[in-house]
Amino acid sequence: MSGPQCCSNPPTLNPGSGEGHVEKLGGLDTYVTGSLDSKLGVLLVSDIFGYEAPNLRKLADKIGAAGFYVAVPEFLYGDPYVPDSGKSIPEWIKDHGTDKGFQDSKPVIEALKSKGISAIGAAGFCWGAKVVVQLAKREFIQAAVLLHPSFVTVDDIKGVEVPISILGAEFDQVSPPALVKQFEEVLTAKPEVDAYVKIFPKVSHGWTVRYRVEDEAAVKSAGEAHQNLLRWFAKYVK
Repeated sequence: MSGPQCCSNPPTLNPGSGEGHVEKLGGLDTYVTGSLDSKLGVLLVSDIFGYEAPNLRKLADKIGAAGFYVAVPEFLYGDPYVPDSGKSIPEWIKDHGTDKGFQDSKPVIEALKSKGISAIGAAGFCWGAKVVVQLAKREFIQAAVLLHPSFVTVDDIKGVEVPISILGAEFDQVSPPALVKQFEEVLTAKPEVDAYVKIFPKVSHGWTVRYRVEDEAAVKSAGEAHQNLLRWFAKYVK
């Protein structure tokens, strides 16, 4: 479940973007922002373009300003997807499996806890959503948000144990609305797991982090999704 939409409107990566800084966390270079004083953490797992994407870091800063300590690890080991590299997405995925991202996220979570973080939420974008859905167990995090997920299956959703929000796009060939509706049906049958599912109109896969800043409508739609994310974490990460 990957295709042209996975690499549409690629960001111009900028290692110096954002208001935070990069430090080692759980053995990985990690962009961190926000205040440790809050004791509430949010882990952001990027799409295939990695943790240097300016819009992703801008969102991390926004979450940090809302009172969370935010970590955006470099799960791709300095090898984000490059559309014009001649390598297809399936070829790139072979070297960047989401299972590896899931395993790498565990020491990052432990590192956050060692800093005094007592509750953690995780949000994943596209590729990162598969990592986060695997983390959506009580022993890892307190809440999850999946934004235009890639590779996530109905069986993945069946295994979710923590409150989860799924934000999909009307025009999404990777996780089309019909699949997102299946996710919603599974979650509706799990009353013990609070869930929120929304399909955003007139947007495409990747819209929450790969919008063009000069496109007012795109910025507005992304901002609405960001507010959904913030409300979810404010409710369950405490």
